[in-house]
Amino acid sequence: MSAVEIGQEVGREQRPTEVKVWDIVVRLFHWSLVTSFVIAWISADEWDNLHEISGYVVTGLIVFRLVWGIIGSKHARFSDFVVGPSTLINYLRDTVYHRAKRYLGHNPAGGAMILLLIGSILVATISGIASTTSLYWGVEWVEELHEVSATIALVLVFFHLAGVVYSSISHKENLVKAMFTGKKRPL
Repeated sequence: MSAVEIGQEVGREQRPTEVKVWDIVVRLFHWSLVTSFVIAWISADEWDNLHEISGYVVTGLIVFRLVWGIIGSKHARFSDFVVGPSTLINYLRDTVYHRAKRYLGHNPAGGAMILLLIGSILVATISGIASTTSLYWGVEWVEELHEVSATIALVLVFFHLAGVVYSSISHKENLVKAMFTGKKRPL
């Protein structure tokens, strides 16, 4: 009888090959935000009603994520991945030298990216909503703020995707798959 079989006979469990990291709420939020943001971006200046509806959906999703970041599951909470500047700088330095530590949840750069994305998207949605009111209708700086913040969000999305690809390669794990399944290999 092999050692593995003996270990299983006495009640020892094998180490799991995957552990649950992202709850269904985080995953649905993520892919709903991706879809709504893309629709809002594509429909801008072309289909006003679709643009506004998708903008309101994005706003609702962001507000929901802010709440879920406080009361949600372990890796959904901001307290799990929002770090101080020195931790972020050290992580980025370690990334440059290809020695960055692997995290089960978001790494410090991913946590910072979430905050930047939420912030830029919030500015875009608030300014977009404001531009539909009688007080700010046609006000140039509000429209500019809306466009600039949406463009900043789009640029951040590309940095986010680059970070996902880099981290997936350097840590030999498929982070896109993890955002669909909710599972990653344990630390």
